[in-house]
Amino acid sequence: MGACSARAFIVGGLITVITAGCAAGQTPPRPAVGGIGSAADAMIFYVAHGPADACGKGCSDWIAAEGTVQFDTNRRLMAILDRQAGRKLPVVIHARGQSNFNTATRLGRILRDRGIDASAGVTDVDACHDKPEVECFALKRPGGPLEATIKPLDTACDIACVLMLAGAVHRSLPPTTRVIVTGMTIHNRLAPNVSEEGREGATAMFDQQFRVYLREMGVQTELVDIIDRNSATHQATELPPSEWTKLGIVTNAPP
Repeated sequence: MGACSARAFIVGGLITVITAGCAAGQTPPRPAVGGIGSAADAMIFYVAHGPADACGKGCSDWIAAEGTVQFDTNRRLMAILDRQAGRKLPVVIHARGQSNFNTATRLGRILRDRGIDASAGVTDVDACHDKPEVECFALKRPGGPLEATIKPLDTACDIACVLMLAGAVHRSLPPTTRVIVTGMTIHNRLAPNVSEEGREGATAMFDQQFRVYLREMGVQTELVDIIDRNSATHQATELPPSEWTKLGIVTNAPP
């Protein structure tokens, strides 16, 4: 699978789930969304407009979701959905970096409650061509609309991406997407020496929460079994498109 590096997925408070993610194809972090102390590369949402069928048959407008899922990302998703005057634009996900698993499931629940479809990919904004990241971010931050196209995802759709995608009513992935499921370990950022008992208890709790969420979203909980196996073996599993459909990660067979 190429060179991989450790990646931390914050699941709440001081506890984090550490998993492995492939670094190839990652883009440089964007500036922080908020003020001093806010996380760099936090996920932003903006409306994009493209040519006919840019985001599917009869779809030329979508909401781009790009960056790292942080503790307050759900509030930004609700804010942009509220501004759409009832339009149910699909969400195109480009999640990356140190993402909050609990918030990823909240995002999924918001998508399901609002009746929103989702896919994964990179929104390529026309006005950003040949501009540095800071200027591109300034164009996107107000929320659009911006003229754009959708490029196939050039990084892995990892656990945070899958958890968010799982909540969408209709779920699809470009056939070139790499769905990579890693393992996880528990980490406390203020007390790194977590006891084995505490680690096992936290892992069991998160396992159960993820199983409940996936079951409610219509995704097979075998996905959590894969995560658990990879936790024990310190490996990663790349799921082929046939498994996306079998597990319910997508609701339609890839083309």
